[in-house]
Amino acid sequence: MFTFQLISRPALRCTLALLALITLLPAARADDSATWAALQRGGQIVLMRHASTESGIGDPAGFTLADCSSQRQLSAAGRAQAQRLGAAFRSRNIAVADVWSSRWCRCTDTAQLAFGRVTPMPMIDSSFEDSAAVASQKLHDVTAAIDKHKSAGNLVMVTHQVNMTELTGLGTRMGEALVLSGQRDADGKFVVIGRLQID
Repeated sequence: MFTFQLISRPALRCTLALLALITLLPAARADDSATWAALQRGGQIVLMRHASTESGIGDPAGFTLADCSSQRQLSAAGRAQAQRLGAAFRSRNIAVADVWSSRWCRCTDTAQLAFGRVTPMPMIDSSFEDSAAVASQKLHDVTAAIDKHKSAGNLVMVTHQVNMTELTGLGTRMGEALVLSGQRDADGKFVVIGRLQID
């Protein structure tokens, strides 16, 4: 039986800061044809970080989910990035069964721009400021949802770096997607079969 071990909030913040620095470095792009082929077969989980935003980390003090203007938002480049991702899926005839998103506007906007539809899901909201108990419950809920996914189409989840690290142990650039196998490693993290970044 696999178990997840949550990283402490201070340790997670340090880890994310380091990952943020690493992801600023130029990346060697491997051939991603195998990843697109897996998506064309369907039934995959696509875990995506929201597209590029205006500069900053987190959100301004006092932001609310009900007011997008109070949050850090997608930049013009990020909006174009999201649209290119959707176009890449459509040009390859990739079936998307559901598009779930964190309720943060930069995530719902990414999903809407890329796929033309979105279902907000609180379990993939940012857990950056959550207590350990709340973060653990979210992790449990999203893990269960991934385990239950049996559709012939692909499930897309647009979320935040903190959640993606908890689920996979990996850092990502804004707008990058991880395709999960649905299997887990010895540490309980989901195995990633491919990464997609629409530049």
